[in-house]
Amino acid sequence: QVQLVESGGGLVQPGGSLRLSCAASGSIFSINYMGWYRQAPGKERELVASITSSNRTNYEDSVKGRFTISRDNAKNTEYLQMNNLKPEDTAVYYCNALISATSGLMRTYWGQGTQVTVSS
Repeated sequence: QVQLVESGGGLVQPGGSLRLSCAASGSIFSINYMGWYRQAPGKERELVASITSSNRTNYEDSVKGRFTISRDNAKNTEYLQMNNLKPEDTAVYYCNALISATSGLMRTYWGQGTQVTVSS
């Protein structure tokens, strides 16, 4: 069984920073693509950032220059460093990853979500 566990959300003032973490555990053979999504109230879930197994990154336009995605393959963990946060960044943030399990099964897994609220 494979699971993703997120941490690091919370309440922050505009201009502040937060770092989200997402740790994968279980019967993991390899982790391919990893990403962060967010969903604000009344809106669809959107991709915020992604990183490949070769560390190639991609960002949604509104977070470029403010957010940084990274991964630690030894810890099966990905991170999202969020700087200069704005009220419009308020959302539930979800991590996901395309994981090959030791059973041979490859599928996408999702974290449970963590709330990020940017407000004064």
